[in-house]
Amino acid sequence: MKARHIKAVMLGLTGLMAVTSIQAADIEAGKAKTPLCIGCHMADGNSVNVIWPRLAGQQASYLVKQLRDFKSGKRSDPTMNAMVASLTDEDMVNISAYFASQKPNEAKFDEALIAQGQNIYRGGITETSVAACMGCHSPSGEGNGPAAYPGLNGQHPEYIAAQLLKFKDGSRNNDAGKMMRNVANRMSNEEINAVAAYVAGLK
Repeated sequence: MKARHIKAVMLGLTGLMAVTSIQAADIEAGKAKTPLCIGCHMADGNSVNVIWPRLAGQQASYLVKQLRDFKSGKRSDPTMNAMVASLTDEDMVNISAYFASQKPNEAKFDEALIAQGQNIYRGGITETSVAACMGCHSPSGEGNGPAAYPGLNGQHPEYIAAQLLKFKDGSRNNDAGKMMRNVANRMSNEEINAVAAYVAGLK
């Protein structure tokens, strides 16, 4: 079996494990643990500061992966690394299920960037071999739960752009197979801002 096929199988198994654990989650137990989170993300997961992600309505499997990565150090953020230190894996699954069950607010975005962003999200960028974003994040931007790919719709565009820039400069590197780093490296800052604006307005 070729290396890329093995990697695809492993990614599929990881996603399946995350989805299986989410199905057994206790949403109320997760809510009881959210006092750790609400200072930045608010009680319902709709953060008001654009530098902090909205968690409301996010794919639970993606949230679980990020919390596990913060705890293991695979993803680095001083605040988050400290916040997750005391959480058990069960806590992380329950918290993720709680925030996933919440309804996201509408995001504000620059409408002047929508046309360019839509072209990138739905058609990619042929000149630099950037694939269409909707291939992984879905046409509606809701993400892919079994694969633990995040939903982008309704997210703060400033946060989306910031994460793409971190993938671009390598300061964020917890993407499987360097998928996001390879994409972001082929995008200009203008293209990043455009696609971030477009997905923020998806419903």
